Amino acid sequence: MAQSNIKVAVQKFGNFLSSMVMPNISAFIAWGLITALFIPTGFFPNESLAKMVGPMVTYLLPLLIGYTGGKLVHDQRGGVVGAIATMGVIVGTDIPMFLGAMIMGPFGGWVIKKFDQSVEGKIKAGFEMLVNNFSAGILGGLLAILSFLAIGPAVDVFTGWLVAGVDWLVSTGLLPLTSIIIEPAKILFLNNAINHGVLSPIGVEQAKTTGKSLLFLLEANPGPGIGVLLAYCIFGKGTAKRTAPGAAIIQFFGGIHEIYFPYILMRPMLFLAVILGGMSGVFTLVLLGGGLLAPASPGSILAIMAVTPHHAGTYLANLAGVLVAGIVSFVVSSFILKTGKQQEEDIEEAAKKMQEMKGKKSSVSNVFSATSATMPETVNKIVFACDAGMGSSAMGASLLRKKVKEAGLNISVTNTAISNLPADAQIVVTQEELTPRAQNKLPNAYHISVDNFLSSPEYDKLINQLKNPETAGLQELVDDAEANVPDGKNQTDDALLLEENIFLNQSFTTKEEAIRFAGRALVKAGYVKESYIDAMIARDEMTSTYMGNDVAIPHGTEDAKKDVLNSGFTVLQVPDGVDFDGQKVRLIFGIAGKDGTHLEILSGIAVTCSDMANIEKLVEAKSAREIIDILNDK
Repeated sequence: MAQSNIKVAVQKFGNFLSSMVMPNISAFIAWGLITALFIPTGFFPNESLAKMVGPMVTYLLPLLIGYTGGKLVHDQRGGVVGAIATMGVIVGTDIPMFLGAMIMGPFGGWVIKKFDQSVEGKIKAGFEMLVNNFSAGILGGLLAILSFLAIGPAVDVFTGWLVAGVDWLVSTGLLPLTSIIIEPAKILFLNNAINHGVLSPIGVEQAKTTGKSLLFLLEANPGPGIGVLLAYCIFGKGTAKRTAPGAAIIQFFGGIHEIYFPYILMRPMLFLAVILGGMSGVFTLVLLGGGLLAPASPGSILAIMAVTPHHAGTYLANLAGVLVAGIVSFVVSSFILKTGKQQEEDIEEAAKKMQEMKGKKSSVSNVFSATSATMPETVNKIVFACDAGMGSSAMGASLLRKKVKEAGLNISVTNTAISNLPADAQIVVTQEELTPRAQNKLPNAYHISVDNFLSSPEYDKLINQLKNPETAGLQELVDDAEANVPDGKNQTDDALLLEENIFLNQSFTTKEEAIRFAGRALVKAGYVKESYIDAMIARDEMTSTYMGNDVAIPHGTEDAKKDVLNSGFTVLQVPDGVDFDGQKVRLIFGIAGKDGTHLEILSGIAVTCSDMANIEKLVEAKSAREIIDILNDK
């Protein structure tokens, strides 16, 4: 737990740093393009237009960062005071004050926030505007003076140390070793924090003095990621192999690096592939003199080419850096995938087994209840959130938006950074690694985690839950209980629930006694093997199979699917009830499923049991035929 909290804290701090830069990245790109086009060595040298380059990097970009940092802390007033404070560090030094802006912007927002909190409720009516304007002006002015006299010079010295350190790494040939830190940190969703929170500010200073900076390519190089995805295309298995080609196109040309993270998390040995690929790419860039004019965001090959200095040698160097990184990563990844044991359905099966081992709370709990404790009854807004709010979240929101439209649902689907999650978001969709941060930011929302951005089953589950709330929770139950046996014989509904498998007026002392009775009935009917009974007990111990509305649906574990012979049900009527972890159960449906043949009747059970009036009818039924008729009626 402590390790998880530390990771979340580091991600949160890194996200805050990058959140000051990411919303303004288009301004960086504009500056980079103007530089590439109009400086004396640009595509179209123009002395007049080139005059914009200096003021933009000196004033515009730091002020935007300072304003954004202040706004993150205290909205509009924090942004204004943060910008005023940033002006002091800009004027107090001769270098672009990005680091200074990242300090004074949030600090200015924090100062005005504390002032507002201290005077809240103490200002006389009619004087609010006067106090607000003068307080921001006075505090902003004082902070600007402090920045000019102290903060600016201190940051100037610190920036000099950082640049000198980078120069030393380059001169000693040690810069490739930074991949040992950068590549694993990216997989932990610190990619934007590293690139835009640390490397970009230093890189801009280098680019101003030397015309380009290699630092812009340390994190943004798509080579290591594309190597992993191409290896999966050839040597992967199951879902991972099927989704890898699409992921490779999105990563390489779209620049969304987050899309390959799950493929590495699925096979941790692949960390070695991206580290070696990154090191090889950086070494090539250093050797050939590669670099960019401005940050490449997103890290697409197209964006990299757009901000490469207008020089044939630099184009060659950058392309070589990407190519070498991709080749090395591909070779190492291929070796790991070929020599290691892979599951047939890598991504999906890994996710399911991980959830089962965790003993997670089942989403089908209380599925028959009239209201859900988590999913809102009426959903108007879904938000897909990621670290920066521009990459994977935009792609996920696009996929969800299309599914929502096809389903005929009138629901807004947007994307944003986790730090900017709106308070009115009812459903929040995030990558698994980022869900804890999203939950901390918006604890009252309904949170959904996804692992594979291209084909996550959670998208379809969500749409089904929104369209059919009374039966949607059944999907996870189906996943747990269904055995996909290819040579099974098709069954009719009449063969699934037989009168001889319905037991009236039963009485049990414990839930285990009841579950074993249901399991033995399934065995006797020829639906499952004897070992399935113990698997039903094990499944209930992991997560209670109590569904709500006095109903329990015990079934086997993931591993027990192999013990299913045919789809079938058994129904136990327990008028006096039996205790299921503090809940009274009067109806028990023991199930075993194969090849989806049981889904229709299972859906009918869900619809029937969502109404307590039907529960009472089933409990009071005097014959097996009556129970079947009640279920079939729905």
